[in-house]
Amino acid sequence: MSQKVAGEAGDLYRSVAEHPIATGRDPRPLPVARDPRYRGPMSEQPRIPHILVVDDHREIRDAVTRYLEKNGLRATSAKDAAEMDSRLKVGQFDLVILDVMMPGEDGLSAARRLSASGGPPILMLSALGEETDRIVGLEVGADDYLVKPFSPRELLARVKAILRRAERPHLLAGQLGGRKLSFAGWLLDTDTRTLIREADESEVALTTAEFKLLTAFLERPRFVLSRDQLLDITSGRAADVFDRTIDNQVSRLRRKLEADPAHPQIIATIRSGGYSLAADVREVT
Repeated sequence: MSQKVAGEAGDLYRSVAEHPIATGRDPRPLPVARDPRYRGPMSEQPRIPHILVVDDHREIRDAVTRYLEKNGLRATSAKDAAEMDSRLKVGQFDLVILDVMMPGEDGLSAARRLSASGGPPILMLSALGEETDRIVGLEVGADDYLVKPFSPRELLARVKAILRRAERPHLLAGQLGGRKLSFAGWLLDTDTRTLIREADESEVALTTAEFKLLTAFLERPRFVLSRDQLLDITSGRAADVFDRTIDNQVSRLRRKLEADPAHPQIIATIRSGGYSLAADVREVT
């Protein structure tokens, strides 16, 4: 381990481990039976979200796991992608916090697999903080990307934001939630996020990023959408990163939709404008 990475791991461990909640020194009182927040043992309890923390640094994953648990979440840890796969086979998880640089299979490869198979949402952690690093993380299917060292409060805020979005899956498809849509020889089920080629009824896997991009086009057929607009629609953020983000996502989506991706007929490039879905969309009942 390099001295720089080791130092960052130590800084992150101290940042999380020394937080008042993680140490048990939180001054806030616990709810008691007469407190309206208290739920008796026989009352129906809401399901507690379960987070899988995957990081090869034991201090970091242990500190993050404890911090999440102190904040009312369930948390389980894994030291690498192989252990992550084992945990996912036997447990139900609502979010995976995934480190990028790990021995064996790296976090980017693992995130790509999870996203393509319709796995849980992903929050990536990395000491690599350049714009291109964040772009790659989001393009492979991560829902968010957090640079080490980070504030425990920011980590918790991002976790809760992802969980809120996951609880409302219809929002992922915008106004198209709960519909089946036919376009250019394809059928998209926005509930199951299943893309089917109508000619042979074969299924094509979509990453989270590809699904968001496709539904953005299907909501606005034959309208020209700029790169800035697409980034805002799909990521909810301003276009403060390279245009390559959207360009690469469009290229990947074309490889799945187009008979000849080099000469696209479904998603057209509009010179000095952006992109447009060059097909009609109809709802299938």
